[in-house]
Order: sequence, then C-alpha cells, then structure tokens
Amino acid sequence: MGKGKKVKPKSKCCESKDRCTRCPIRMLKEGTLPEGYTVKKRKLVKVKDLPKKDQKKLAKVA
Repeated sequence: MGKGKKVKPKSKCCESKDRCTRCPIRMLKEGTLPEGYTVKKRKLVKVKDLPKKDQKKLAKVA
C-alpha cells in the first residue's frame, strides 16, 4: 500500500477487535472512505442506492 494510492475498502466489516486498514468503519471514522460511499449495518453501500430520505440525512451531516 503506497502512500499515493487510494485503498478500496472491504465490502463488509470483519468485526475483529483491532480493525484492519481496509475496514469500512475505520475508514469512515478517519474520513478516508471514498466519496459516494457510506456504511450501514457494518456493510459498505453507495449513497445513490439508499432511499431518498437517508440521502437527505447524509447530505445534512456532510
């Protein structure tokens, strides 16, 4: 994993106690999650695939 490379997150959190570098929950917390993605119920999801009401909530937070 080079310094300039973007790391693709895993599609699902492995729920280990010490989180790996590709964990979507860890990436969300650190702010390194790619744009257009979020985490719901420990799974990586695209914002466009969410219902409209959830998209509006995320837009207010961001």
